[in-house]
Amino acid sequence: MYIAPLIVLAVLLAWPAPRLMAEFTAFRRAPRAALTVWQATAVTALLAALASAPAAVIHVRRESGIIEHAGAFDDGGLVIVLAFLVSGVILARLLSCAHRVGRNIRAVRRRHRELVDILALDALPGGDRQVRLLAHATPTAYCLPGMKRRVVLTQGTIDRLSEPELDAVLTHERAHLIARHDLLLEFFTVVHEAVPAVVRSDASLREVRLLIEVLADRAAVRRAGAVTTAQAIVQMAGSPTPAGSMAIREEGSIAAVRIGLLERHPIAGVDPRIASIAMYAFAATLVLAPVLLLVAAFA
Repeated sequence: MYIAPLIVLAVLLAWPAPRLMAEFTAFRRAPRAALTVWQATAVTALLAALASAPAAVIHVRRESGIIEHAGAFDDGGLVIVLAFLVSGVILARLLSCAHRVGRNIRAVRRRHRELVDILALDALPGGDRQVRLLAHATPTAYCLPGMKRRVVLTQGTIDRLSEPELDAVLTHERAHLIARHDLLLEFFTVVHEAVPAVVRSDASLREVRLLIEVLADRAAVRRAGAVTTAQAIVQMAGSPTPAGSMAIREEGSIAAVRIGLLERHPIAGVDPRIASIAMYAFAATLVLAPVLLLVAAFA
């Protein structure tokens, strides 16, 4: 019987696993691999939950023959009904959250983009035409993803940062846009909202946001260097971030964490490249688990 392992796998990966994973802060040193593991965890939980219904049908058909005897409705039929009910509720909740989250995010970004285009000054001289400059004294920098993407800076940012630091900030924001980090964050937000509040882990979503920022920070390091990027992070710490933007609401402690992750360091004494390979292999194994259980049920 493969229903129980699938259900147990879904529950474990939706409830205790995210809380435990958020405690393993050493894996932040390999942010891309860590994000892959987070994605694999979410995808596997969904696959395991949705696969419980077909696994129940296969089990009941094999064990009791209820599918061939439509008039019978015993414990096997109840298993099928419950399995399809659980899978149906999960799928409906997931689709509903995806529609609501996607619609709200895009509406907020569209309104903000229109406002920025009205209020902004010309793009920076000789810079990217997608950059918009706001005549505001508060240092702020963020990006607005989408078909008409924007990088938004304030005059306060220009006044506070040196030219190399400004280059690091712009590289950071462009990295978000080029890699479409917004889609990754939207996926995790949908999964986060789809999970019932009683078992939802806010720490997991915060960890994903941090890892996305670290990826963009490392893009800035490759262009401007670790010292300049660290200086830029310190200068911009605590800056306000509007809703819908690709920016993390942070305190000084978060800025310190980001600075500590700018360069590669061993993970539990293991080279980060080797640790990343192990994490990618673990993620692949995780995703294959519900697929193999379902294939085994068919076999």
